Amino acid sequence: MSLDPQRIRGQFPALQQPAIFLDNPAGTQVARTTLERINAYLVEHNANHGGAFATSRLSDSVVDEARAAAADFLHAARPEEIVFGPNMTSLTFNVSRSIGRWLKSGDEIVVTRLDHDANITPWVMLAQDRGCSVRWVDFHPENGTLDMDDMIAALENRPRLVAVGYASNALGTINPVERIIELAHAAGALTYIDAVQYAPHGPIDVQKLGCDFLVCSAYKYFGPHVGVLYGKYDLLDELTAYKVRPAPADPPGKFETGTGNFEGYAGVLGALEYFEWVGETFGDAYTEKFSGQYTGRALRLKKGVAAIRAYEYELSRALLDVLEETPGVTIYGPTDRRRLEERVPTVSFTLNVGAGLDNRPVHPRLVAEELDKAGIYVWDGNYYALAVTERLGLEASGGMVRVGPVHYNTVEEIRQFGEALGRIAAGVA
Repeated sequence: MSLDPQRIRGQFPALQQPAIFLDNPAGTQVARTTLERINAYLVEHNANHGGAFATSRLSDSVVDEARAAAADFLHAARPEEIVFGPNMTSLTFNVSRSIGRWLKSGDEIVVTRLDHDANITPWVMLAQDRGCSVRWVDFHPENGTLDMDDMIAALENRPRLVAVGYASNALGTINPVERIIELAHAAGALTYIDAVQYAPHGPIDVQKLGCDFLVCSAYKYFGPHVGVLYGKYDLLDELTAYKVRPAPADPPGKFETGTGNFEGYAGVLGALEYFEWVGETFGDAYTEKFSGQYTGRALRLKKGVAAIRAYEYELSRALLDVLEETPGVTIYGPTDRRRLEERVPTVSFTLNVGAGLDNRPVHPRLVAEELDKAGIYVWDGNYYALAVTERLGLEASGGMVRVGPVHYNTVEEIRQFGEALGRIAAGVA
């Protein structure tokens, strides 16, 4: 059974509003199960960790279940490989400080110009603190793909760590992370993968990837504002955590400083239960594909994300079509319809109006404001992918407009967006 958009939309209370949410790369609306889990936690077992009483025990059990579900979502080897935190950025800054104790002056760190700054600046600042060098890997501006020749050249210097995104939050490009991890390990480097933009759109298997660390954010996949870090257990165990006494000495607790956002962790469980529902309801076509690799909840989760991924190809195609049909639009990133599996449905563009000498750009903020008047929500600017807008020469002119449907969006909403954009183009010409 293919995904039914109306049944999907019924799982998201916020979609009752008269608005078209295409701002999803910055944060999705939350599933009903997310809200139910948060509400139940706060009403029925709101307590701190480790107490000798019922609500504390119930609280700990919910957190344990959320951690186990996150491990299944990412296919970690064990729940203790999952660390919760406020968001991907905070987790990366914290873990980078611990990793820094393994680095020495003269070591090299590799980052890419295609990444969100949360997978760049923590490593640049660490390099400054430890006397390390930073090697930047470029991307191809003409199609938004990572320059793999440049990556291979960077690995010749045998860096200590390679930080790379699974998918670009600006251009939608999916990087060949499995190949990059293989090459990085052959060069003796640790790998740190930012999967924030990929996680809502495709299945993740950290064991198959072989990555050392991977981070994502639940608020990008229908959950609350919680970050999730995977790390190989032996690495997490060996790392020194910056923590207070007498916090746990073992992972993951030693990295979860202070009192946790337990109701948020409960919400993560709810979001993953939503993915399970999608897998049970619409994922039968993927049972044979995944059943030899996964069982139980892990299988349901993979089936759910696979069903979502298949539907989103249709959204990507429709979005690229309406943008290319709108005069004055320039799309940045992959546009080849034959290679939609190499992108997520996150698309950025600029708009120019007029002709000849009168041709002029429309500021991305103005485009976003005009779309807002039509009840269509999109982002403008650099979305913290500052290295991308700088490389494309767009930072000084306001960056780009970013449109990011997810599987609760419809082709009809994409059509309405295209009509509104066409009116904007005609109105300011």
